[in-house]
Amino acid sequence: MINVFSRRSLLKFAGAIFPLTSFHIPTRLLGAETLNNEPQALPVPDLFPSQPPELVREMVTVSHFDLKRVKELVEARPALARAAWDWGFGDWEAALGAASHMGNRPIAEYLIANGARPTLFSASMLGQIDVVKSFVAANPHAQRIRGPHGISLLAHAKAGGEAARPVFEFLQSLGDADVDPPVALSDKDLAALAGTYVFGLGVAQQIELTIDQRQGASAMYSPLTWTRKGTMGRPLFHLGERSFYPAGASAVRIRFTEDKDGVVMTVHDPELVLTARRSQP
Repeated sequence: MINVFSRRSLLKFAGAIFPLTSFHIPTRLLGAETLNNEPQALPVPDLFPSQPPELVREMVTVSHFDLKRVKELVEARPALARAAWDWGFGDWEAALGAASHMGNRPIAEYLIANGARPTLFSASMLGQIDVVKSFVAANPHAQRIRGPHGISLLAHAKAGGEAARPVFEFLQSLGDADVDPPVALSDKDLAALAGTYVFGLGVAQQIELTIDQRQGASAMYSPLTWTRKGTMGRPLFHLGERSFYPAGASAVRIRFTEDKDGVVMTVHDPELVLTARRSQP
């Protein structure tokens, strides 16, 4: 099955932290303020010379769907064309990667024209069959490499539409360019896991495991979303026996066990990172 996030899925998970209306970053973050038409230095942030995280996160987010805002950001800060953001567990996504798996050719072409580094995934979406064939020939099994959120190369080609059909057909002919679907869980099993898991005293030291059955099945669909308070929600994909990995992080394991006091979650990345217990309703 083809694994590609829908726009609805993207906005759902992006909205877990901030509404889209909050993405418009004030001009003062884009450059120097002025006083009486004279440039004034802004306070130097602790992260300088790294780019402001607010801008990087917005740049990657809007590169999925908003060409106008992409242009505004890149015109103000050209290096944002190469921006990349970690959505969680090392699930890094570049602005070009966002445009590529959404099949957004205008944004992808604009980013490349402004310094974004082309990739195997952008080539697949843009229908650059010679590039894809050469890469696969030079790197056997490259068709199995996963993009941001674990989205397959085949899904990028499908997102490219008719212009990328030759790439899609070539990858499909290889026989193993898509991902394996997760192991299904019954509604009863899902309900047995959902809830709030606590691993400390602070407000942010909680993890919500929520269920959303509305989107329908696909290789990249999961009804379970794992969200640490104040961070981006991550879909969980079931491997069997209540062991999961989060989107874009196939080496991470999130496991659930039961004892006399209830359900316990452990997170391994790859060592044990935390243990959390589900709070009682």
